[in-house]
Amino acid sequence: MPDTRGHIELERTIDSIVVGIRHRKDAGDIEALARSIEEVGLLQPITITPNGVLVCGWRRLEAVRRLGWTTLKVWVRSGISDQLSHLLAQQDENEHRKPLTPLETAELYAEIKRLLAEDGQRRQEATRFGAGGGSDGVNGAEGPTAPRGSGDSRNQASRMITGAQSFARLEQINWIRRISCDTNQPESIRTFARNMLTEIDNDAPVEPAYKRVRAAVELASTPDPEVADPDDVKKLGEAALARVRQQDARKGLRALKRKPTGMPFHRSLRSFILMWTELEGWSELYDPHDLAGPLSDEEWERFERVVAETVEFRERLRVARNDLASA
Repeated sequence: MPDTRGHIELERTIDSIVVGIRHRKDAGDIEALARSIEEVGLLQPITITPNGVLVCGWRRLEAVRRLGWTTLKVWVRSGISDQLSHLLAQQDENEHRKPLTPLETAELYAEIKRLLAEDGQRRQEATRFGAGGGSDGVNGAEGPTAPRGSGDSRNQASRMITGAQSFARLEQINWIRRISCDTNQPESIRTFARNMLTEIDNDAPVEPAYKRVRAAVELASTPDPEVADPDDVKKLGEAALARVRQQDARKGLRALKRKPTGMPFHRSLRSFILMWTELEGWSELYDPHDLAGPLSDEEWERFERVVAETVEFRERLRVARNDLASA
């Protein structure tokens, strides 16, 4: 259901509405929307804050402005945070203000996404119960002339807050935040999620943290001998990291197997460095006595084979480095 924290205002002057820089993007075919509004009226009001800052409906506002309207019907939405109101009212992209932290950005993204979804639901209801379609199959509640992808509230929200299509990253941060507050999760999981959020707010990359929290949730939900004490946050974090590395290694192997075999395929120096950086310290994460019993013969043979390949490659790389040094 649409949020009820708002009210209709029948006569709001257009010039009193504050339109920030974040709304002034590709507007699509405004003329078609204006013709529709002229024929059937403005079925869906735009959304503004109590202070008159535009939240949703810039295309509708521009359409009625071109029609010469001086006032229009608006939906005044209360309960919007001051931080989001200030962001939406921003007039210049270079305007000096304190940069948002990753967590603040994700929080504002979630707020504007919710407001856009409310606006979209009211628009659907206006289309369903209002007048019929106007010219070009459009009606006064907007339609297919909107810019491509405008119906996706995640895409719209991320572009309004960050200027880019970054919703996947923001959704990951907000998922970790939900886990950190979920009382159905063990305290160790919530603490680990909070630790990851702190790292993200200190500019750590988001996806690795997201993967680790997901792995920790999986480990906590299915008893695993890898985690000697699931209530120990440090051990839980180490086990989660080990699982992520294992999953990434499997994905990398599958990707390699899909490569054409007609010619040799060699990965980059960056890939080599990343692989060994991730492997550094791996042996401290396992106890040989815990592995000796459950490890199958096939798994042991694979381990020995990989170790032998690694030692052999080390010798070839050492020779290549010596040759380069003496050249």
